[in-house]
Amino acid sequence: MKLKQGSFLWYLYLDKLYCLLSVRNVKVLVEYFHLLDVHHNNTLNDVLFYHFLHHVTNWKRRQIMIVFNMLDWNAMGEIGFDQFYMLVCILLAQQNHLEEQFIFRHSRPVFELLDLEGELRIGADNFHMYNFLFNIKKQELKELYHDFDVTAS
Repeated sequence: MKLKQGSFLWYLYLDKLYCLLSVRNVKVLVEYFHLLDVHHNNTLNDVLFYHFLHHVTNWKRRQIMIVFNMLDWNAMGEIGFDQFYMLVCILLAQQNHLEEQFIFRHSRPVFELLDLEGELRIGADNFHMYNFLFNIKKQELKELYHDFDVTAS
């Protein structure tokens, strides 16, 4: 994934140690979110979400909709600022090659995002489906899955 140069996200700074945005950047991101929220519901629907990601990344429609469905965990057809913030941090981590650091620092929220069925477990298929999100190569995916798999003997 590449962030498109000159897009809004290109100018945000992600702390390399904690993989979080500064308070100033979060405040700017909140304002940006409100600009995107044309319906004034404090949410983004799938159409707004698609156009946002299409504008700032080189992802295909299928990838964008996979991410939307992942973030829309309650199946309401919209995402709030919390999910938007998580997505922006993931995108910036990927842009700055901090994917492993991000997963390490935020393992619980990442686990909760990838646990689509709410079964408190993630199958290899889920890891594979979202490998583009964390820019994980096939061998790294196997190793990461093995590291997270606490049920294996």
